[in-house]
Amino acid sequence: MTLNPAGTRIIRLVLVLSMAMACVGLTSLLSGNAAEEGSQPQAAAGADKGADVEALKALIAKYAQSIDAVDTNLAAEVWLDSPDVSFIHPLGHEHGFEQVKANVYKRLMGGMFSERKLSPRDISVHVHGDSAWAEFYWDFAAKLRTDGSAVTTHGRETQVYWKVDGRWRLVHVHYSGMPFSQNRTGF
Repeated sequence: MTLNPAGTRIIRLVLVLSMAMACVGLTSLLSGNAAEEGSQPQAAAGADKGADVEALKALIAKYAQSIDAVDTNLAAEVWLDSPDVSFIHPLGHEHGFEQVKANVYKRLMGGMFSERKLSPRDISVHVHGDSAWAEFYWDFAAKLRTDGSAVTTHGRETQVYWKVDGRWRLVHVHYSGMPFSQNRTGF
């Protein structure tokens, strides 16, 4: 099996995420002295990560704007234009930016709704080198194109980003509704 560069990056991202999750408990074991010994490089890396986190939060805001306006040109400023990107949602699984534009933006958001407002909240961003992921909750208010009735949904989303040519680009989205409580209502 031969992997293309994007496939190699996906494997690298999976490994990085696995290592990050395995190491989460280890960072709390560091003593104050051990943390101080490496404080200067960590401070510089922390500053870079802080800038990356802010850049990614700005991209999430731009992503929401692109959904609200069904603006595929704005979406192209967020997404990597590649057949390797993907978008998993309750109505399907899109492969490639062309499918995302056609099926998520035009058919789903533009075709079903005459008005849309996506509001991400509780955003958490995790940066590891040239890969990052964000997780957040969202509220979505819209009007159905068929009869103008209001629709309000709530959900959660994970987004994966790669830094390509010095710019963060969205490569994967997975969203779902809120989990159900024991009385079968969303949390």
